[in-house]
Amino acid sequence: MELTLLFLIGFLSLLIGSIAYSGVILPRVFGSNMVLQRDMQAPIWGWASPGEEITITLSTEAEDVKPVTTTAVADADGNWQVKLPAMAAGGPYTLRIKGSNTLELTNVLFGEVWVCSGQSNMEWSVSISNDSEAEIAAAMYPKIRLFHIPRVPSGLPQQDVEADWYETTPETIPNFSAVAYYFGRKLYKNLDVPIGLINTSWGGTLIEPWTPPAGFAGVPALASINKEVEDIQSNYRAQLPDKINAIEAWIAETRKALGTDAQLRPMPDNTHPLMDAGRPTALYNGMVHPIVPYGIRGALWYQGESNHQDGMIYHQKMKALINGWREVWEQGDFPFYFVQLTPFNYSNQEEGQFFLPQIWEAQTATLALPNTGMAVTTDIGNPRDVHPRNKQDVGRRLALWALAKDYGRDDVTYSGPLYKSMAVDGNTIRLTFDHVGSGLTSQDQKPLTWFQIAGEDKQFVEAQATIDGDTVVASSDAIANPAAVRFGWHQSAEPNFVNKEGLPASPFRTHPW
Repeated sequence: MELTLLFLIGFLSLLIGSIAYSGVILPRVFGSNMVLQRDMQAPIWGWASPGEEITITLSTEAEDVKPVTTTAVADADGNWQVKLPAMAAGGPYTLRIKGSNTLELTNVLFGEVWVCSGQSNMEWSVSISNDSEAEIAAAMYPKIRLFHIPRVPSGLPQQDVEADWYETTPETIPNFSAVAYYFGRKLYKNLDVPIGLINTSWGGTLIEPWTPPAGFAGVPALASINKEVEDIQSNYRAQLPDKINAIEAWIAETRKALGTDAQLRPMPDNTHPLMDAGRPTALYNGMVHPIVPYGIRGALWYQGESNHQDGMIYHQKMKALINGWREVWEQGDFPFYFVQLTPFNYSNQEEGQFFLPQIWEAQTATLALPNTGMAVTTDIGNPRDVHPRNKQDVGRRLALWALAKDYGRDDVTYSGPLYKSMAVDGNTIRLTFDHVGSGLTSQDQKPLTWFQIAGEDKQFVEAQATIDGDTVVASSDAIANPAAVRFGWHQSAEPNFVNKEGLPASPFRTHPW
């Protein structure tokens, strides 16, 4: 289906209520080669003529597995939904959807499904990551399935996307998200179950467009954004009939000039504010809403470069995104794991050197939300390149969180040291940490770097930092009465402080000066 028709169907359904469907229709997220989430009821939905009865049958050639059948009736607007019973990992299955017509989806697996979203570092493909030639040649994983959503902003929530499920092969992997793939590959090798990866990302985008209205509404600190969304959506709905009439008039005039057989693709109204990919909710509407409430295990998020001057308000925006997705999915507090940004020289002006550390601080604060996790990347970036090529370790570190938190791997250390507390002891400050693993160390066996210390005058100087058991003791001959420490507090900082599992410590400051 052409994108133009998708837009018009979405618009008209919201404006006039029901649409006459000729037969049963499924959104594209349901297709042959898909992975459905194991061990939970899997929602299946679509459209049909009002009152049409639909029969859904899940079957396999395995003799010991009986077919599963359920039915639904399309409501007055043509919508229907069922939930398949929870299934163990495995397959392949065939899914048949029968109404006035019959749809058959083959090679369907049950396994672990993750939605992967964000901006360019999530969108960054395998073909331009480290060792791409070898990685592509080795990408023979028929049970890792890929679903790549194209870039489509929208002023109103859309019903569908133009995408298909593919098995992972050297032909299908080059343009897929590298972080998502390396994450999924790590899970597959450890769990030995099918993995479904849904990539919905767009380079250069802010966090606000990915957030649903419910997210903004639930965070008082973002009331102004919530008001903006409400106003624009209200105006958009009021203006839309005129826009549709204009499109219909254009089609009629163009066919009169070119002939009735002309193949026309009138573009949707991209001049409207919410059609702008930078506007709040625009990417949620066009690139996330169409797959809600597809059954998932959790979500991955790699974004923040475009919001790098936000400071702690970014924490509020993360809260809106995470809580908003969880609310619309209606699947509880599903896991949401994100990547802390890598060091990068955004500006040579001194006042800009601390924008990125403040985003790091906001991202770390987001760990207070339930079922969240953060992959720290200060040691695998490139301060001269906002797109570091080492996406393998990013995906691996995200997978460590999932393996430990969601798949019961008690032997997995999943985080580097995170600042916990400080205590002044004479002319030193002792720092304690969570996630010390099997111990603290220096990555290069050299003295710890990027520790600074200050007195009450707030003037920071370089500190000598030494590991003492599971703590770090910081001091400076220039500071007799220390009051605060900060670590990695500069956009180009690449510290060497890690735990013995090689996972780096997250930047922090002990006082919000």
